[in-house]
Amino acid sequence: MKIHFIPPKAGRPSEKGQSLVELAVSLVFMVTLLAGIIDLGLAFINFVAMRDAAQEGAVYGSIHPTDCATIEAHARESATTFLTGVQVEVLVGGASCAASNPKACAGNEIQVTVSQPEYPISMPFLSAILNLPGNTLNLRAVIKDTILSPYTCP
Repeated sequence: MKIHFIPPKAGRPSEKGQSLVELAVSLVFMVTLLAGIIDLGLAFINFVAMRDAAQEGAVYGSIHPTDCATIEAHARESATTFLTGVQVEVLVGGASCAASNPKACAGNEIQVTVSQPEYPISMPFLSAILNLPGNTLNLRAVIKDTILSPYTCP
């Protein structure tokens, strides 16, 4: 069996390899886009976990508004299934949580904030697009709830 090579017509350049170059250029763009979407998707999943952790702390705090250590423990315990290095802040009636807080009575508000100030982003181009300092995001979830117990203020 003989293989015959047919040269390109005179005056017209060969188009060999054009498809490969187009694939290479578009594949780089598509893989970079996909990696960015995955990175932001993971950040969203972690934000939802933080929101659930803050909700867990707020639910406990609505029944026990002066038990600050346990409120924080509930929020941290729920958050550490996905995240490490989270910060928890509890405000009762707009003031910092304390065992002798006079605003820790029914009808007032409890606010639990779970944050991770330096959530790492693995795609370096995202920080340029989102105008972020460094390759980190500041994730923060705030949940407000109404205190249900005790019914009377001291």
